[in-house]
Amino acid sequence: MLFDKIVRPTLYRLGGQDPETVHERTVRALARLSSAPPALAALRRIYAVDAPVTVFGIRFPNRVGLAAGMDKDGRALAAWPALGFGFVEVGTVTRHAQPGNPKPRLFTLADSDAVINRMGFNNAGAEALATRLARTGKPSVPLGISIGKSKVTPIENAVADYQASLRALHPYADYVAVNVSSPNTPGLRTLQDRASLTDLLAALRATTRELSPAAPIPLLVKVAPDLTDEALGELLQVCTDHDVAGIIATNTTLSRDGVAPSGTGIAGQPGGLSGRPLAARAREVVRFVRAQTGDRLPVIGVGGITSPRDAEAMLDAGASLIQLYTGFALHGPGLVRRINRTLAADQARRPAAY
Repeated sequence: MLFDKIVRPTLYRLGGQDPETVHERTVRALARLSSAPPALAALRRIYAVDAPVTVFGIRFPNRVGLAAGMDKDGRALAAWPALGFGFVEVGTVTRHAQPGNPKPRLFTLADSDAVINRMGFNNAGAEALATRLARTGKPSVPLGISIGKSKVTPIENAVADYQASLRALHPYADYVAVNVSSPNTPGLRTLQDRASLTDLLAALRATTRELSPAAPIPLLVKVAPDLTDEALGELLQVCTDHDVAGIIATNTTLSRDGVAPSGTGIAGQPGGLSGRPLAARAREVVRFVRAQTGDRLPVIGVGGITSPRDAEAMLDAGASLIQLYTGFALHGPGLVRRINRTLAADQARRPAAY
């Protein structure tokens, strides 16, 4: 309540009511905090919850992760575990540095607990992230790295683009998320089609085996919530055929269903919608994945988790782990703590390994 009523309004007032300014200032502050061990230790005592679980061979200290998009370039890696996250996913990062789409490109719909973004994979590039990770090291929790296609790369050259990012970042990632589902890079979602995804995953799987023959890094595929069941079923078949370790469900949606009437003006902005209006559809996709694949493809559930009840519902739908982005941005680290405590108390009825 303190965050919702005082902290967030203050941040937006100081940021000129611009969500991207608030986001940038927050990440910058957390980056500074990352070099202050006493402050991190104090935060850890408040927010950290230990409720370990093993998924696709990786031990996570708890089930709640930070979704890609919050810390694209890995600037605040030490701060996120101190705020209670059990894993961190950075990116989406591309082979080539790129500024992303023109501003404004991030919009808050507070009455709907939602955000619209058309950021366009703004990031400093895979090599820059690799250089930072070599200098600062990994966080104290598992690190996922989300990779996507550079906007300047033609779709027919996408495979080499992803491979270059994978090669640069492979030494630092506990898992790699293959983002083929953002609505904000032209043509990207066509990579979810059977033939294109087959070529991409075959090449990436071969690359992981080449880089680490004894223990290839887990590959996960992030899917769009806007796929039909038929298209999603084909995608899952390709994933199982190419030893994908898991699915991240879901990315943002182009739908505007569930947006409160007061947000209809902003809802007309192009881009992907995240937050509470996405919750029901994200859970539907998670249920579909588990029904189709059983335990072969563990799921990281993301989309519309803005309360502990939402987190429990996502796990009940079949997710093994969850991620927060919009919920954290709108409700702060207290939400992470509340969810973790609720899930820890509920841990006994859920499998500890997948």
